Amino acid sequence: MNKTSAGTGTIAGGRLRWGILLAVTALVLAGAGIYAAGAYQRFEESRRATSSVEVTAGQPLPGVPFVLFRNTADGQGYGNAATVPLSAPGGTRAVSDQACDRVYAAAATVVCLRSNRGLVTTHETSVLNRDWRQERSWPVPGIPSRARVSADGSLIATTVFVSGHSYTQAGFSTATEITLPGGGTGNLEDFALIVNGERLLASDRNIWGVTFAPGRSDVFYATAASSGRIWLVQGSIAARTLTAIHDNVECPSVSPDGTRIAYKKNVGGPLAAHWNVALLDLETGTETVLSEKRSVDDQIEWLDDQTLLYGLADDTTEGDSNIWKLPTDPASQPSLFIEHAWSPSVVR
Repeated sequence: MNKTSAGTGTIAGGRLRWGILLAVTALVLAGAGIYAAGAYQRFEESRRATSSVEVTAGQPLPGVPFVLFRNTADGQGYGNAATVPLSAPGGTRAVSDQACDRVYAAAATVVCLRSNRGLVTTHETSVLNRDWRQERSWPVPGIPSRARVSADGSLIATTVFVSGHSYTQAGFSTATEITLPGGGTGNLEDFALIVNGERLLASDRNIWGVTFAPGRSDVFYATAASSGRIWLVQGSIAARTLTAIHDNVECPSVSPDGTRIAYKKNVGGPLAAHWNVALLDLETGTETVLSEKRSVDDQIEWLDDQTLLYGLADDTTEGDSNIWKLPTDPASQPSLFIEHAWSPSVVR
């Protein structure tokens, strides 16, 4: 065979291999698209089935006080924001048509962090009014994790995972923003982080889990981490600062009277996290670990000044969860508060 024919054969063989590769790639993508479409259809059909709990639909936000949460009961309204009166947490739940991964509310302002799933999944923050109508929305750069609203409804805090999807995962990265009245935002990565009186300039900072101080419009708390260390920080919106005030506090939640912080405390190490529920007295710095033995990976909510709420995955059903309550007395034990529910928010 001469060089010309050999070269032509090599080129033809290369084109054939590329053609086969492209054909196989097209078949794989088509199969993935068909599977995704089928899975989405099955998911939508399951959400239209009869609910496993008593529900009503199409109701506006009830009169205060009430509990807002993500409904995780099988059937109609799975994954949607729902409410029950605070006086009847186990009663009929009013389920909205708004699907949310994380939900929180104050002063008739509902913030809904959600994932819009499809061949390309996107994530957004949606602000809803008391009739569940969307008033505004904006994209967020990752998987929804935490949300909070200030007591007057003017400030909205969101945390998402930019990389990773769990606080137990090595190398996770978060993005946390506070949205101001009028729609402006403040990315907490841009705030000055002050530790032991000095500004920390490390580039590996993560900020997550904002909670707003009641009656103090400029003050919030959050978790900050860098170089393997974790702090509770007190933030100032006006000064754009985050000042470390205590170690090893994750996902803080300030009490209604503003005197204590409830949080999850990791006692299992960075790669095998186990989070206990703990309290910090802001005046004395005294820490109290409560009786819950299960690992609580949630941002705790206060039912009142003496009782906490948090979500735990259901032990028997994938995709389901339950909300538990725990008195702040260290001798008390947790009890079930709302079955088939997640992301509690007490609206007073």
